[in-house]
Amino acid sequence: MAVEVQVLKESAAGERRVAATPETVKKLIAAGAQVVVERGAGAGAGFIDQAYTDVGATLDGGEGRAHADVLLCVQAPPADAIAAFKPGASLVGVLQPTADPARAEALQARGLQNFPLERLPRTTRAQAMDVLSSQAGMAGYKAVLIAAQLAPRFFPMLTTAAGTIRPSKVLIVGAGVAGLQAIATAKRLGAQVEGFDVRPETREQIESLGGKFLDLGVSAAGEGGYARQLTEEERALQQQRLADHLKGIDVVVCTAAVPGRPAPKIITAAMVAGMKPGSVIVDLAAETGGNCELTRPGDTYDQQGVTVAGPLNLASLGAVHASEMYARNVLNFVSLFIKDGALQFDWDDELLAKTVWPERPGAPAQAA
Repeated sequence: MAVEVQVLKESAAGERRVAATPETVKKLIAAGAQVVVERGAGAGAGFIDQAYTDVGATLDGGEGRAHADVLLCVQAPPADAIAAFKPGASLVGVLQPTADPARAEALQARGLQNFPLERLPRTTRAQAMDVLSSQAGMAGYKAVLIAAQLAPRFFPMLTTAAGTIRPSKVLIVGAGVAGLQAIATAKRLGAQVEGFDVRPETREQIESLGGKFLDLGVSAAGEGGYARQLTEEERALQQQRLADHLKGIDVVVCTAAVPGRPAPKIITAAMVAGMKPGSVIVDLAAETGGNCELTRPGDTYDQQGVTVAGPLNLASLGAVHASEMYARNVLNFVSLFIKDGALQFDWDDELLAKTVWPERPGAPAQAA
């Protein structure tokens, strides 16, 4: 029988994305898979059930979870749902297995072959499967739109009968995928944009998007394109210089992250106190603790005249395009082992061997 792929309906609060679109379902079927989509799975992203059946998928109410060979999701299902999956099935998504002990126990107790896509090696070959990058792009875009909405100022310079309006000064903290998208978006809106990152190699990327590189004299270039953690001396110097600079900034969008660790605290309460009234901070890193000491995940509030926002799951706000990108990433990944309608795992392929969790005995250690 052909391998059966189940597209799960997301259960996390506020999650509107879906792990497969009609476009990717059609390609999975062309690869010989039998695809079952749970009713309403794509509704939050604008993909109605009929669109899936039109390309050859079948629909169910979730009962197919018990016998599906491969299950596709965006966020990890809850532990009680995992307990109903077919033993030995493959689960693909942003699973974060170690973030929740109950989830980790359920995944292992069922004997699932888990592929947390956040573990995918960051190599050239893996770029087409990189869900973190594709979703970070949407998050960076949405963060700037939220900042523009909260700011009591225009972003662009305007010449009006009432005089000239100066452009807003926007600082993007972190120049990863989310940060670069934020820089590009703020620039398109007409703001005067600066980008700050402790990795000096990001200067060229920031400037290529029309931003100005904010050099505070601190470098923390790390491995794999990520920043390393700063020493106490480096952090003190960075904070002193950043505090002075923030006094003239209208909007700050924080995007800095260190994989597998809480978000680095870059903006202190004292820095916020020194910002001018009417300033805005949007902390995209809120889900891992925030780059700002005052961030409250999921909350937006006024801190003595400065608006501090900690939005969650920003990619889901752009569910249509976020789902399209995510689904293509997932399709490219599962195409490594769904071939001619059957499962064929090549454990010599580092993309499979380093992504699977728990790690297979003898597999190369995955970076933290």
